[in-house]
Amino acid sequence: MKLKVGFGYDVHRLVPERKFFLGGIEIKDAPFGALGHSDADCLIHAIIDSLLGAANLRDIGFQYPDSKEEYKDIDSKELLKDTFDKITAKGYVIENIDTTICLQKPKIGNFISQMQKTLAEILNLDEEDITIKATTTEKLGFTGRSEGVSAYSVCLLKKER
Repeated sequence: MKLKVGFGYDVHRLVPERKFFLGGIEIKDAPFGALGHSDADCLIHAIIDSLLGAANLRDIGFQYPDSKEEYKDIDSKELLKDTFDKITAKGYVIENIDTTICLQKPKIGNFISQMQKTLAEILNLDEEDITIKATTTEKLGFTGRSEGVSAYSVCLLKKER
């Protein structure tokens, strides 16, 4: 058996009058949304990068470039499903995913179980195998000033030789 670790990171600027998607769900009480070519779901984008990296499929910008109109305003869950299909086609199985979201506000602790459920369904995983943690940056940096959101993801893939 072969094990591969992947790491992903993503960041998006926060702007008013835009829906805020995180972990495949809409955070309806947010006074802003993330700016991006797609729906700008920072958590899903970090997960995608960790999965692609572990499977040696480059990165999200290579697979789903923002220069292609077909990805304009796309639901990031569709990109995650396509990524899942790409890694399973190479024979990989996801063992687990561990993530951290950096966001000053709003507090998202009440949304984490819904995010886990949404992501687990797409990735054919038990919710127990997707960890989502949230932290502030103690009002430091762009996330602390509520100018942006960032997310980190680590995954473990397994492949039978």
